[in-house]
Amino acid sequence: MFSRVVLSFLLASNSVLAAKNVPDNPLYDYDVLQYIDPLIGSANGGNVFPGASLPYGMAKAVADTNSGYNQGGFAYDGSSITGFSSMHDSGTGGSPSLGNFPLFPYTHCDNDDVNGCIYPKKSRATGYVNGSVQASPGYFGLTMNSGIKVDMTVAQHTSLFRFNFPGGNASSPLILLDLTDLSDSRQDNATISVEPLTGTMTGQARFLPSFGSGSYVAYFCTDFLSAAGVRDNGIFVDSRASRGVKDLKISRGINGYPLPGGAFVRFNSPSEVLARVGLSFISTEQACLNAHNEIPYFDFDSIRQKAVALWKEKLSPIRVSRQGVNSSMLTNFYTGIYRTMINPQDYTGENPLWSSYEPYFDSFYCLWDSFRSQLPFLTIFDPLSVTRMIRSLIDTQKHLGWLPDCRMSLCKGHTQGGSNADIVLADGYVKGLNDGIDWEAGYKAVQKDAEEEPYDWSSEGRGGLISWRRLHYIPVQDFDYIGFGPMTRSISRTLEYAYDDYGIAQMAYGLNKLDDSEKYATTSTYWMNLFRRDQKSFINGTDTGFTGFFQPRFLNGTWGYQDPNTCSNIDTSNRACSLQNNAAETFESSIWEYQFFVPHDMAALITLLDGPTSFVRRLDYLHDQKITYIGNEPAFLTVFQYHYAGRPAKSTERAHFYIPGSFSPTPSGLPGNDDSGAMGSFMAMTMFGLFPNPGQDVYLISAPFFESIEIKSPLTGKTATVKTVNFDPTYKNIYIQFAMLDGMPYTRNWIDHSFFTEGKELVLFLGPTESMWGTREEDLPPSLSTSGIVLDGNLRRR
Repeated sequence: MFSRVVLSFLLASNSVLAAKNVPDNPLYDYDVLQYIDPLIGSANGGNVFPGASLPYGMAKAVADTNSGYNQGGFAYDGSSITGFSSMHDSGTGGSPSLGNFPLFPYTHCDNDDVNGCIYPKKSRATGYVNGSVQASPGYFGLTMNSGIKVDMTVAQHTSLFRFNFPGGNASSPLILLDLTDLSDSRQDNATISVEPLTGTMTGQARFLPSFGSGSYVAYFCTDFLSAAGVRDNGIFVDSRASRGVKDLKISRGINGYPLPGGAFVRFNSPSEVLARVGLSFISTEQACLNAHNEIPYFDFDSIRQKAVALWKEKLSPIRVSRQGVNSSMLTNFYTGIYRTMINPQDYTGENPLWSSYEPYFDSFYCLWDSFRSQLPFLTIFDPLSVTRMIRSLIDTQKHLGWLPDCRMSLCKGHTQGGSNADIVLADGYVKGLNDGIDWEAGYKAVQKDAEEEPYDWSSEGRGGLISWRRLHYIPVQDFDYIGFGPMTRSISRTLEYAYDDYGIAQMAYGLNKLDDSEKYATTSTYWMNLFRRDQKSFINGTDTGFTGFFQPRFLNGTWGYQDPNTCSNIDTSNRACSLQNNAAETFESSIWEYQFFVPHDMAALITLLDGPTSFVRRLDYLHDQKITYIGNEPAFLTVFQYHYAGRPAKSTERAHFYIPGSFSPTPSGLPGNDDSGAMGSFMAMTMFGLFPNPGQDVYLISAPFFESIEIKSPLTGKTATVKTVNFDPTYKNIYIQFAMLDGMPYTRNWIDHSFFTEGKELVLFLGPTESMWGTREEDLPPSLSTSGIVLDGNLRRR
């Protein structure tokens, strides 16, 4: 029965409930691109790529700077420009990636001599005019201190630069192309040739990936359009240039630093030069074909308009009400969504490693980051692209032997935890993605992760499988003679392997492999074997009052020790816990945080941690003491795990603490590097009030940041709607008092994916205090130990 409070809500909100979705609702009729600011996260370690790109595009044009935070090419921190290049990644940590073959313009060379221009990258660095930087979807531009205004836009594999030279001293402008990249990783011999009449440049070079092993070869085809025509051209080596030499083959250089080299072209006093840069991983011929096919007429405005149209189409499925909402919230929200489609990149047709008719995606940086919210978000928002990504992952396994955990620049990246592609595939499977996915092949791929150990598990698969089968955990100081990798992270790997196996169990169940499903559901409980009941935690010498934490364990079953606070946000030891120098048993986070990483069986974990009240106290302590760091992905789910203890209101409180507290629409507005859109997707899903537990058909309901949201499924064409009653733009009414799903009372604090594909309507009645909504045991999200395997929103007991 309805309570008196709920009845009053209903009476006060007849108009809200009666207003069904209509295609031309003026509430949602606005240009979303006005709220996208690609410069958010381009300073202070956000490492975002702020330049011109298409959704998942390979060509990514921006100004490169010499900042210590130039992983995305341009850092908006006042550092100097070293060139304008056409390939980048976004939001990554580690070394800068790509930034290959930068162009650099001069108004003139001293004494009208080509040797009067400066060629080496470190020496030519030049500032830009304050306030001149402009960025929007498909466009980037600025004015250099030399007075040259540079604009850029892109097609899928081709960049188009427009150089406007100032009058007066632009007697004979010069543009050079440098055979280098952001991290100066060029290997072997690089080549470049210049066509004497047109100045067209073609060539190639071999480079290293930024967070992996191996190398890759990139090719370019750069030509120019100038009304005044070409004056001369040639090549340069180090600081010297020649108009007579048109071909160059240059070595790696000495002491590991590539020798500067490339080509230049001078023009007859033009005010404007257009430079078209075709890119390929196949050949220079393919790079030229890409350029000519994608940008045939050097029409800058037309190419930019096409890019804008593509972004508008991609962003069309979601709209939120702007009623009473500060524009900064809208900018945070939509820009976060925009960043989810910068990486990974669609390299279909540009994969030289094997021949296949399947799609090929690259720049997965890394699945450890993106499985948590980015790919689940895109499964709602852009499921057709996620389907192609999953097909690419399966095809990669088919040809290289293993599902990638991290991949960039055609190279294998480093594994950070488990075999996280298992969760990506499980997430797509339980949410019904299909459209050409060979799920039997996908299942064989994830099962191989669980059953076979690769020789080098630092870049694929899992290590320690002998101990996993015999001891049912990954031991510290393991004895592993089958494969090799960093002998660390025994706790986080145990927890992640267990969760990976749960994802495999779900796929096995759906594919009617019931014995396999039971097997992997059992191995998914192995996380319990590292829980030490009597372990205490001290911070700054003070007992936290909590007992029972995960701890490392040796081959003989005895316990090791790691301070639960090590690698936390408040760890004062200055210990680095990243992959390159990690000697800890947890990766990029502490035992204090990893104690909550049992996403598939929160009910069992809560019981182990002395019940819901104690569990809530622990979560509060994690957040209140700032042990967790919202700028790193393991923190994401901890914001919402109160749901499992029957306190969904506290999840909403935490969400409204971190947003906008840790996210602002400024260049320094991200709390950590964006990790290919992980931060953006966390923010977007938090703000529309449905956060995923990845790899499962579960979305945790919290109060949204907008009065209403519409999300149209690209698969079914149906529109799902979240509406609020008593929405308060000052965010005092953030507690759900009552809910209705398709006009019927709804008490669960979670929903499944059919909400989006079937176009359901969720109405949330909000108030200023915590209520009893979603608190009963039967309203909690499913867990393995209480509900078994969950598929299609249905509980299927083991």
